[in-house]
Amino acid sequence: MYAIIRSILFWFDAEKVHYFAMNSLQFLCSFSPIRLLLRNQFAPKNPIPKTVWGIEFKNEVGLAAGFDKNARYLRELETLGFGFVEIGTVTPLAQEGNEKPRLFRLPADKALINRMGFNNDGVKLIADRLKTWRTKELEKKGAKSSLIIGGNIGKNKITPNEDAWKDYEICFRALFDLVDYFVVNVSSPNTPGLRALQEKDALHKILSHLQTINKQQAHPKPILLKIAPDLTPSQVDDVIELALEINLDGLVAANTTISREQLITPTTTVEKIGAGGLSGAPVREKATALISYINEKTGGKIPIIASGGIFTAEDAAEKKKAGGTLIQVWTGFIYEGPGIVKKLLK
Repeated sequence: MYAIIRSILFWFDAEKVHYFAMNSLQFLCSFSPIRLLLRNQFAPKNPIPKTVWGIEFKNEVGLAAGFDKNARYLRELETLGFGFVEIGTVTPLAQEGNEKPRLFRLPADKALINRMGFNNDGVKLIADRLKTWRTKELEKKGAKSSLIIGGNIGKNKITPNEDAWKDYEICFRALFDLVDYFVVNVSSPNTPGLRALQEKDALHKILSHLQTINKQQAHPKPILLKIAPDLTPSQVDDVIELALEINLDGLVAANTTISREQLITPTTTVEKIGAGGLSGAPVREKATALISYINEKTGGKIPIIASGGIFTAEDAAEKKKAGGTLIQVWTGFIYEGPGIVKKLLK
């Protein structure tokens, strides 16, 4: 059934369809009987919890950052069975992102290309939205929601790299009481100069500063770093060395790639789309190799949220075998539909 719906939706602009689909789901979930029906249909029946960083995830399948940038659809995503949702990337100031169109499908490759550019409502509004959601959950259930929320944070486009640490601090402080863990995003290819922050000195300044603030809190939050699949082995080694040095809690591997190698989609079509990060099936092997390399280099000391080309239970098993502690989907959700969590946990 979803394959038919997807074929129709794919006739239209990808970004517009994204919001149409999620707003439609939000409307349906506003009716308790329909929400219950959807949960029974799509959420796994007996999920196996997994505890990482002292946090109990109701299952190991999460939704990667970029899907619910502004924390608008948490109830709906919980209804579909996700164990955790990473909001963002959140920046201090609201920003519109890059010029549209900026999200493109490559159906032959089961892939997407995006150059969104950290479009988001800004940390203040997103924090307020999270507060409201948590308050409603407490009033409704009498307890905190079991959905784990990650806060993916970044810098504004107008902020020079030498001041980037200030943007990460602003977001960290504003979201600290509202999310369960943080992910520092320096690996998106869609903000000019951002990937330069993956170099060791720049990273050290940002991460060590956040760790200093974190240790001053009564209950520190896990801090992770999201890295690109395009790093050279020496750059990955630098990341590993830094992560161990400052006791980073984990890594997210991997973000989108700027590579366009071995695509089935005609080169002329890909060139017409232009710049952006490629996600989906073409990234699977590269992301898995990166996870395996990190896991072997560290002896499994650094927990890894595995992402990149996960569509099937076999893909998920591959990531876990390589060293993934938890798994995240994004493009797989678009292509496989609302039943993907149940499918991956089979």
